[in-house]
Amino acid sequence: MSNTIKVGISQGDINGISYEVIMKTLLDSRILEMCTPIIYGSPKVAAYHRKALNINNLSLNHVRTPAEAGPNKAHVLNCIDDNVRVELGKSSPIAGEASFMALDRATSDLKEGLIDVLVTAPINKDNIQSENFKFPGHTEFLAQKFGTKEYLMLMVSETMKIGLVTTHLPISEVADHITKEAVLSKIRIISRALQQDFAITRPRIAVFGLNPHAGDNGLLGNEENEVILPAIIQAKKEGIIALGPYSADGFFGAEDYRKFDAILAMYHDQGLIPFKLSSFERGVNYTAGLPFIRTSPAHGTAYSLAGEDKASPDSFRQALYLALDIHKNRKMHEEITKNPLKKYDITSNQEDEGVDIEAENDQNF
Repeated sequence: MSNTIKVGISQGDINGISYEVIMKTLLDSRILEMCTPIIYGSPKVAAYHRKALNINNLSLNHVRTPAEAGPNKAHVLNCIDDNVRVELGKSSPIAGEASFMALDRATSDLKEGLIDVLVTAPINKDNIQSENFKFPGHTEFLAQKFGTKEYLMLMVSETMKIGLVTTHLPISEVADHITKEAVLSKIRIISRALQQDFAITRPRIAVFGLNPHAGDNGLLGNEENEVILPAIIQAKKEGIIALGPYSADGFFGAEDYRKFDAILAMYHDQGLIPFKLSSFERGVNYTAGLPFIRTSPAHGTAYSLAGEDKASPDSFRQALYLALDIHKNRKMHEEITKNPLKKYDITSNQEDEGVDIEAENDQNF
């Protein structure tokens, strides 16, 4: 992989562990053989954290634009007021403003093609709120920034990949947002992402129900029969291998996630609790469906660890690796699909029956 791939890194919350996990990742010299990292933040803030953590063997080259960032070096691009105050372990309006300014500059440069991929360090979803940022998280901000409603929050680890139909919503509002169109849209996005971004030719996707025990045939709710199952059926007609709806508790209890390439959960905690239980320190948050590549570590600001030299960089490192892998896979996918062979519509009753049999067998693990 060429080290000329420019990786933008937004600094996140300056009072949390963001700089710690970023700098610990960049201490590995092999990173510079894979990419050219550019931290969107502040040289002074970086120096503050480096001193607090006693990190003396990391050199950060100061640049004004991504064009100045050359290979074989790690860089920092100043986005904020030099007089910003760092208060380790505390949430502050200044930290929120600083995290937004870095994120906004990085995403603008990504959109303009000045950097190739973006890795976002954790923000505080409360202190970042302002006239310029009125979103529940990175994912929604990025979707608006890139002008798309077709996106998917996809949690990725070596163990599993879990996408969400709804993300940062109160539980009381979730059911209203579970529509056939919404579920089908997310199935399409996750299928496309698995092929384009993860190089999986014929991905298998498990789709969860909304209610306990996937509704128990309507006894505990009708969303499965009236909304989710019709979306799955339509996806199958489009050639997508989507199966379900499954009950989340039994699915994980029986380790059925090992039989699928990805899972589509209906709401935040249904997907993220099992994901973080199994992959908290190495999990990655990937925004699928965007024309650009953005990843993030699966953890938050971790104020309680700030400045203590106790934060693990594993999740951030995996986020950087995943961004590079997706960049490579997209290039490869673009190349092999550039001049596709003409498709012929060859269907038969036997083929249709085979799909139904497969689905029936998968329902009875």
